[in-house]
Amino acid sequence: MQPSSRSGAVVEVSAGLVFRDGRLLITQRRSDSHLAGLWEFPGGKRHPHESFEDCLRRELMEELGIEVAVGPPFESVVHAYPEKTVRLEFFLCRWTRHEPQPIGCAALAWVTRAELAQYAFPAADARLLDRLRQDEKLWADDPGAQPPPLTRDAGR
Repeated sequence: MQPSSRSGAVVEVSAGLVFRDGRLLITQRRSDSHLAGLWEFPGGKRHPHESFEDCLRRELMEELGIEVAVGPPFESVVHAYPEKTVRLEFFLCRWTRHEPQPIGCAALAWVTRAELAQYAFPAADARLLDRLRQDEKLWADDPGAQPPPLTRDAGR
């Protein structure tokens, strides 16, 4: 049984960990949104009958105008805020096309592992942030390294 929010439904969100040249792409929430002004990993709400991977590709194009190759799942989080419960599915991604633009967010930044601590994130991201800060291999800037293997739709 899934946790319930005040509305009775869990909001399902797909988010991407988009790395490029040893930096991670983060976005800032708009001033008129839930958790306004905080930074997050780009993505958005999943539509009914849409896979988390398809949702992520769609959201990154809508919010940032970029194309990515969605790789393996990295973290899954269910977090209850006072006003709603969210299920966040985070995927490792490889940026493939177009420079990101802040179309659906207030701002964006490419940050290093050391710079990550300078940004305020929602409480739901705490465990993920710890993992990102500890895993140096994710941040490796080896141009000859193979990208993570891509997965097909996992049937979610």
